[in-house]
Amino acid sequence: FIALYLLMARVALPRVADVLETRHGRIADDLDQAAQLKSQAETVIAEYEAALAKARGDAQATIAQAGLEATAAADKRNAEIAEALAAEAAAAAARIDAAKTEALAELRGVATELAQAAAERLLGAEVAAGDVEQAVDAAIQDNAGRS
Repeated sequence: FIALYLLMARVALPRVADVLETRHGRIADDLDQAAQLKSQAETVIAEYEAALAKARGDAQATIAQAGLEATAAADKRNAEIAEALAAEAAAAAARIDAAKTEALAELRGVATELAQAAAERLLGAEVAAGDVEQAVDAAIQDNAGRS
């Protein structure tokens, strides 16, 4: 029994102790390495979250800028359309005024002839063309003042 004890104490136990010590060292190294990897992973996650937040901010800024540009373009287009419509309305008003003036000129001639013929029939005498023209002009002015 003593021989077995001495053999175990001198040969087997030191080997077991070496194996246990080596295993303990390896476990400690693995734990240190795991702690370093965890630290690196946390750093990478923090960098990722910062980059993601920056990207979101940039995207929101880009969207806001695009919205402003679209609004400005729409406002510019609306102003151009309003200007074109105003010019078209002014041109139409000018055409209407020209047509009205032309119609009044034609109407003046017809009204003068008609009034002169009516006055001559009613009075049975010739009426001066200048008097009829003055009366027609006065009637046209009076009518223009009403409208």
